[in-house]
Amino acid sequence: MKTLIRLFAFGTALALPLALSAKITRSVEKTFTVQPGGNLKALTEGGDITVKTADANEIRVTAKEIINASSEKEADELLEKLSLTFEQHGNDLTVESKYEKGISGFHFGNWPPVQVSLTVTVPKNFNLDLRTSGGDIAVASLSGNVKAHTSGGELKFDRIEGEIDAGTSGGDIDLKEGTARARLTTSGGNIVVDRAGGPTEVSTSGGDITLNSVAELISATTSGGNVKANITGPIKRDTVLSTSGGDVHVKVVKGTAFQLDASTSGGDVDAAGLTLTIDRGGVGKSRLVGAVNGGGSTLKLRSSGGDISVHAD
Repeated sequence: MKTLIRLFAFGTALALPLALSAKITRSVEKTFTVQPGGNLKALTEGGDITVKTADANEIRVTAKEIINASSEKEADELLEKLSLTFEQHGNDLTVESKYEKGISGFHFGNWPPVQVSLTVTVPKNFNLDLRTSGGDIAVASLSGNVKAHTSGGELKFDRIEGEIDAGTSGGDIDLKEGTARARLTTSGGNIVVDRAGGPTEVSTSGGDITLNSVAELISATTSGGNVKANITGPIKRDTVLSTSGGDVHVKVVKGTAFQLDASTSGGDVDAAGLTLTIDRGGVGKSRLVGAVNGGGSTLKLRSSGGDISVHAD
């Protein structure tokens, strides 16, 4: 009998995770007439936000509801606690998904019991304000300003013709192209920018930074990875690239004038192709300070544990 009881308990323990992981999916679709140049504000808890574009004077929203329920009845009961609202004022639309707090029985990473992912299609000229507490954000190519923040997902952007202010507490950031000011921050991932045409500021607490082409860099800082930047324009302002745990590699346009201030606690400083007047330190040492092509704004490079290299191409 004891053996049978143990087997029953073991079988129940195996069945419990399956019951907890049961999901039911439903969707809500809405369409709103707007003109280009408006504003979309989208907020959700635990779900993804995907923004697409189209040559149409409308916004199409699909809200995908993923419900932690094992039956349609249980799903209906959980949806009663969900607030999914759509508010339009002229060319501006706000879509918000919130779940009522205080529901018992949903712990161990299952909150909220209904996760809403939003897929929104907007005109190609539109401004975005996107926020999610636990999902990814992806934005197609558009003309407009973009704000995007998530507490636990990745951020991906195609070509954005407008200012970008984006941050995540736990994922990577990937920007194909930005034409205006860009500020990108993450606490736990890598940052990759293929092309940036405006003032650019990026930071991560735990990953690598790769800037394949940046015209006007303000800063690139990481606490735990390498920094690689190709600066394609003149250095018009003081610029900082730093890491606490990796290498710093910078490429500049040949003939660019700036003041170089490079220092590392755990490696060497290398310079190639520069017309450099050395004030302190030297090539191959841990410090190199001097005027490049007569000097100008300061290019400050710092590493606590790696090498630093500056090349002119």
